[in-house]
Amino acid sequence: MPALIPTEFTGTITYLGHVPDRGVSLSSMPQSEGFASFAGVQSESRGGLTRPSCSRVLSQYPRGTEIRNTRQFSIVCQEELSGIADAMEIDALRPEWLGASMMISGLPDFSHIPPSSRLQTQRGTTLTIDMLNRPCVLPAPVIDAHCPGKGRLFKPAAKGRRGVTAWVEREGIVMVGDDVTLHIPDQRPWGPQAR
Repeated sequence: MPALIPTEFTGTITYLGHVPDRGVSLSSMPQSEGFASFAGVQSESRGGLTRPSCSRVLSQYPRGTEIRNTRQFSIVCQEELSGIADAMEIDALRPEWLGASMMISGLPDFSHIPPSSRLQTQRGTTLTIDMLNRPCVLPAPVIDAHCPGKGRLFKPAAKGRRGVTAWVEREGIVMVGDDVTLHIPDQRPWGPQAR
């Protein structure tokens, strides 16, 4: 019996980008297509099969420990970015300002899609969702460059709608305009008292 259930929910890739060097800028550079390999997208600073651990996993590893890279993609939702922009009282929040590698439109409650769900294109390229991407202060300077004084508003406005991180399960091309179907794990939500 399949462990992953295809849903009736399909979204569309409306943005692709890559961050060549996070040391220079968090901003992503738009692109119309890319090849998602098992190591992520070539020339992407988030790429690689492994990565050094960071503050997100300090409860598990000392900072800098080599771990599996489950953060090859930073995926945001177009509808959620609109909501964040409204909360920040700005006209628009661009995915490249956040260093996004992909933006998807049309999948509801996107940032809370269950971990281990799959996003699969019509060509079969498949990304596995790791988890909710928690907002931080790093996009603030980039946002300030476009909307002076508004960068500090991003972290509180983006809570619970910053998108997800993902890694490549099946290699292939991804393109702006591709449809992606959501597949979710066949299990009930976790709870210590649930039976």
